[in-house]
Amino acid sequence: MGRRRRVAERRRTRPAVVGGVVAVVVGGAAVGAYTLSGGGAEAEGRTTSAAGAHKKVRTGPVTALEVQTAAGRFLTSWQQGRATEAAASTTDSAAASALLAGYAKDAHLKDVTLTQGTPRGGTVPFSVRATVSYQGVSKPLAYDSALTVVRRAEDGIPVVDWHAAVVHPDLKDGDTLVTGASGTPPVKALDRDGGALTTAAYPSLGSVLDGLREKFGKTAGGRAGVELRVVRGAASKKGKLADKTLVELSKGTPGTVRTTLSPALQSAAEQQVAGRARASVVVLRPSTGEILAVANSGHGFDTALQGSLAPGSTMKVITASLLLDKKLAAVDKEHPCPKTFSYGGWTFHNDDDFEIKGGTFKASFARSCNTAFISQAGKLKDDDLTRQAREVFGLARDDWSIGVPSFDGAVPVQSAAQKAASLIGQGGVRMNPLNMASVAATVRAGTFHQPYLVSPDTGKRKRATASRTLSASTLSQLRELMRYTAASGTAAQAMAGLGPDYGAKTGSAEVDGQEKPNGWFTAYRGDLAAAGVVQAGGHGGDTAGPIVAALLKKGG
Repeated sequence: MGRRRRVAERRRTRPAVVGGVVAVVVGGAAVGAYTLSGGGAEAEGRTTSAAGAHKKVRTGPVTALEVQTAAGRFLTSWQQGRATEAAASTTDSAAASALLAGYAKDAHLKDVTLTQGTPRGGTVPFSVRATVSYQGVSKPLAYDSALTVVRRAEDGIPVVDWHAAVVHPDLKDGDTLVTGASGTPPVKALDRDGGALTTAAYPSLGSVLDGLREKFGKTAGGRAGVELRVVRGAASKKGKLADKTLVELSKGTPGTVRTTLSPALQSAAEQQVAGRARASVVVLRPSTGEILAVANSGHGFDTALQGSLAPGSTMKVITASLLLDKKLAAVDKEHPCPKTFSYGGWTFHNDDDFEIKGGTFKASFARSCNTAFISQAGKLKDDDLTRQAREVFGLARDDWSIGVPSFDGAVPVQSAAQKAASLIGQGGVRMNPLNMASVAATVRAGTFHQPYLVSPDTGKRKRATASRTLSASTLSQLRELMRYTAASGTAAQAMAGLGPDYGAKTGSAEVDGQEKPNGWFTAYRGDLAAAGVVQAGGHGGDTAGPIVAALLKKGG
């Protein structure tokens, strides 16, 4: 309870010995250590003219033999503890040398056995078996990784494309592996009812539990243990990634941290995302900002709280509030929704180029007409949308303190076509389910309440506030727009049977190189608000909608 995730332990095997040297096993065959001469790794693969005076640089894709040779050379040197030689076989010898040297010195890993798998093009998978040994205590470590062989730019020699993830898949560039007294004591995380939160019961909460320990471990009354952990570098910390435990050699004494999570809603959220690829969801209580559930179908990066994705047409909730505030639209007032509209040199389309002739703003919002919003871009200042998001909805200010790392959204000031795209949740706008659940919660509550997973009283944290609220007229019309969308618009199928005290908005966000758009859905019902995204899933009403609606129904 309260522990961070560990890499699975596996049986350790001894390296094969070929011709008196340690060998890396390749697909059942042993590849011996390589003897480097005439300039070390740099000598491999050079060709010269007859006079030997002119060096030619190899070009073209790496061959299968080159991949096997380069990978074997690197893995053999690493396994034998020759960090400098292994690093010379990479694209960044300085970074590789530091991390590989630290593998033994700082991480206290010994008896390393690397087993090479079957290459796939230039990528070579391999497994790692080692022993973590520190102050008389030892435990096994086992995990899988991969490397990619490329041609070095300056001479064409096949080498390993260096990234820290080659050493361990949980490492980002700049991170290190360290074994010792954990800098932060463990925590026992509790739900709102006092029950223990564990990854065994709630697989999605791995990163949340890591974040809780990082934030409150030193103040929650616990005592540190000894462990092998990933220590985050500057870039990872900027991205708000927490340190991660890989192997616990001796247990610490956990402190206790109570969260706002509802066990019933968290279980339901886990079930809802489990059957869908790349799905994420967050449930809030609008009247307080309490986070009741957070779940991701992929249990690695926490997209629900830290994701940075274009929110598509769910952003129209904020844009609609802006247009209503500025009297550029009204619920029952006629509003243009042509098939296309050009602005800033771009031509914007509606889904399947539909149009609504003589329709109202309510009809355009409910059907998610892009051009109804794009057509107003010329009447708005470049910073209008940014200010609306920050001042009314509390977004994009980087001042939320929810209790674990989170991303507060981004709505940059933009001009021309990018400004128009921002109005429909594309361009430079970036959000996650936490942000969009907060948007729905703000509409339901009538004012922004910063979401939180741990009470602000814990650690005496200051909650972010919005500098203004919507006028009574704008708020009333915005609620009517979302209610009509839930009852008769693109959200109607998902929200069927949940009315009448409800509202919703669907969204689809196009992503370059992705066949299907990301599907978004944000909604409220009573004193619950939720938002979800299914990446590469398609339309939000069909993908994220059922997830959100099921949780609103579960919460009563």
